[in-house]
Amino acid sequence: MEPLAIAEGDTKSFENRVNLDMENPIKHFEKELATIRAGRASTKLIEDIKAEVYGQLMPLRELATLSAPEASLITIQPWDKSIIIEIEKAISLSDLGVSPINDGNIIRIQLPQMSSDRREELNKVLNKRTEECKIGIRNVRKEYHNLIRETEKKRDISEDFAKRLTDTLQKITDSFIKKSDGMNDKKANEIKF
Repeated sequence: MEPLAIAEGDTKSFENRVNLDMENPIKHFEKELATIRAGRASTKLIEDIKAEVYGQLMPLRELATLSAPEASLITIQPWDKSIIIEIEKAISLSDLGVSPINDGNIIRIQLPQMSSDRREELNKVLNKRTEECKIGIRNVRKEYHNLIRETEKKRDISEDFAKRLTDTLQKITDSFIKKSDGMNDKKANEIKF
C-alpha cells in the first residue's frame, strides 16, 4: 500500500482508497472460488494447473485449447502434441482428484459424480478460502487503522475526524466481510447440488 496522506475533512478519498485496497482480497477470492468444482464442469478448474514443459512451469491455458463440452467432461487439446504426456502428468498430480484419459491427441477428464465425502472436502476448502479472504480484508483494515492513529498522533487530523474515519473504516470492512460471506454461501449452494 502506498502511503496515503489523510487530510482533515477529506473522507471521500479515504473511503475510495480503502474500497480499492479491500477489493484485492475479494478479487483473489473470486479466482479461488472458480477453481473449486461445483456441479458442472468448468475449464477454470484446470486452466491454472502448471505443467513442466520447455524447461519451465506453464499454466494449461497457455499450452492447449480447454473446453467443457458436457456437464461432466473437460477436454484439453495441446497445441504441441509432444507435450501431451507432461500435461497429463500435471493433471494427475494436481489436487483435482481425477485421472486424465490420453488418446494421443486430446486429454479427457471425466468428472465423477460428487460423493458426500468429496462435498465435505470441498466445503472445508471453501471455508478455508473464505477465511483467507476475510484475513486479507482485516489486514487492510489494520493498516488503515494504524495510519489513522499515526496521523492523529502527529496532530495532522483532529480526534473527532479520526473517530469518524475509524467508524467509516469499520463500515467498509463490514460490507466487504458480508460480500465474502455472500460469495461463500453461493458457492456452498453450488457444491450441494
